[in-house]
Amino acid sequence: MRQARACQTSAARCGGVWAALPELEVHYVTTKKNMANTVQETENRPRRTGGARRPAKPADVPLYQKVTPPKRSKGGQGMEARQEEAPARAKKSDSFSRQVKRPSSKKGRGRQAAHKPSMRVYFLGGLNEIGKNFTLFECEGDMVIVDCGLAFPTDDMLGIDLVLPDFTFAERNADKIRGIVLTHGHEDHIGALPYLLKKMNLPVYGTALTLGLVEGKLREHGLHNKVKMYVTNPGETVKMGCMDVELIHVNHSISDAVGLAIHSPAGTVVHTGDFKIDCTPTQGGMIDLGRFAQLGREGVLALMADSTNAERPGYTQTEQKVFATFESLFRQAEKDRLIIATFASNISRVQQIINCAVKYGRKVALSGRSMLNVMGIAAELGYLEIPDGVLIDIDMISRYPKEQIVLVTTGSQGEPMSALTRMAFADHRKVEVGPGDTIIISARPIPGNEKTVGTVVDELLKRGCRVVYESMYEVHVSGHACQEELKLMQGIVRPKYFIPVHGEQKHLRKHADVARAMGMDSKNIFIGDVGSVVELNEDYMKALPPVPAGRVMVDGLGVGDVGSIVLRDRKHLGEDGLIVVVCTLAAGSGRVISGPDVVSRGFVYVRESEPLIDEAKKLVYNILETSAQGDVHDWGTLKTRIKEGLSRLLYERTRRSPMILPIIMEV
Repeated sequence: MRQARACQTSAARCGGVWAALPELEVHYVTTKKNMANTVQETENRPRRTGGARRPAKPADVPLYQKVTPPKRSKGGQGMEARQEEAPARAKKSDSFSRQVKRPSSKKGRGRQAAHKPSMRVYFLGGLNEIGKNFTLFECEGDMVIVDCGLAFPTDDMLGIDLVLPDFTFAERNADKIRGIVLTHGHEDHIGALPYLLKKMNLPVYGTALTLGLVEGKLREHGLHNKVKMYVTNPGETVKMGCMDVELIHVNHSISDAVGLAIHSPAGTVVHTGDFKIDCTPTQGGMIDLGRFAQLGREGVLALMADSTNAERPGYTQTEQKVFATFESLFRQAEKDRLIIATFASNISRVQQIINCAVKYGRKVALSGRSMLNVMGIAAELGYLEIPDGVLIDIDMISRYPKEQIVLVTTGSQGEPMSALTRMAFADHRKVEVGPGDTIIISARPIPGNEKTVGTVVDELLKRGCRVVYESMYEVHVSGHACQEELKLMQGIVRPKYFIPVHGEQKHLRKHADVARAMGMDSKNIFIGDVGSVVELNEDYMKALPPVPAGRVMVDGLGVGDVGSIVLRDRKHLGEDGLIVVVCTLAAGSGRVISGPDVVSRGFVYVRESEPLIDEAKKLVYNILETSAQGDVHDWGTLKTRIKEGLSRLLYERTRRSPMILPIIMEV
């Protein structure tokens, strides 16, 4: 495993690509002395008998201190937190091995169960869906939010840009919420955070890279310097009311990912976050299985575990597999330009590409707004190492021979406006692809994106490109645990209750089967839905009535102004088109003065369907004249008669039902 090294590449040394990125100003957690004091207080705290405790807000705890972001020294850092210098990453040699005081085992289950309070878990997103992760924990009047992510629209959400969780329940309990803890920096875990923080001002806790990505989002939404953020390293604990939230290092497809151990008077709840078990990661250390096992020995009330790959047997491949494949493809394409599409958040993957480019004497250029933003933040925080002279601006690629260029781009999911899609359809302003280009799609299509990715691949092949994707070579590995890893986590944590999270219904059900195969009783397994509430106690686990939850859609600048009715109309328009009927009536008699005129949009081409249009005009004219003779002058009634009559006619003639919009004027 390549030893992780701190990046010394600054914005200026990267050819000016990062020059526009503002310097981050965040709060770093100091733990060397204050942390010990906090833990000691926890250990000496008298045992509660269920009485309510006055909530302590994070701002009142002397555990946090605002400091200037530190400079990173070459060679990496260990996990010890220092007031004057917080770490970016851990050395391979001491990865997550430093001695810190852990939460007292007295918080585990098994003692005075009858006197222990309960914990309630509110699932406000992330169940029976991919994305929109948003969970609320409550104990003794204190609440903690874990993650606040978004989802991307499905094919039937025409015109929708983003999908957010419904914040209604959180807003109602804003005075109880002590803060937000983030597990990692993917969009489905942090993307909705700016929208929530516009509604309520809460402190945010997470690792350095996660908060760096959040900072960029807050700037875009005009929330810079309005939100308190506290950098918290794996192995450290944040006190949030009666709950102590401990961060535990895990492996994932983005650096600085953590799981959580939520210690409360009710017991300890372990939330894995998104994770896999990678013994040879390319960045950072191996998952802290020792801490998960220690928690299991101390006693865990409930385990909430990632279910994304619960259907897949075996183990998730190590990221080292991808590096070996990249080296092979670089050798094979020695005379071609390389264009590699991957997730912008997969910093370790981009680092592998840069390392291969250095080895084979190529220059690296970046394409795509999100790729530039994320890599800029990663370089500034020390998670990306770019040697001098390797990174060039995309405008400079024409100055070099093709065989000396590697272009790293977005668009691995076939997004319509992504850089790779624009290249495939000859719509990219700076890059034109064709023979002599080897294109590597280093990602697996998200369920539902297979068709769009296939379309992009076809277009690239038509242009003479060589295209390499996952099914051909090992150019991608998942960031989520497969069945054997899930079994291992289940076995070492040994929870009393189990709650599968992060996945669709099929994933949750399969994960429950895995838990049952490990000996978990079915009555101790809870499979929830968005809006579900579960109460956890040493003596029982029970479902409570659901709370308001769902989805809020973002269309342009509008948040929540598009609902199911609007989407239904958009779908109707998209499938069958529109017929507009315009006519002018006499104010007194209601007789037709002019028209009716029939306009078709997306239904039929008028010039080729004149008989049908003439028949429609006659029908509408007869309806209006008959209504006038019957002394019917109410516009609502007239419009209804026009819609019903015209709809029957058009369906009989075409077997289609367009949207009909009557427009009536009086003179």
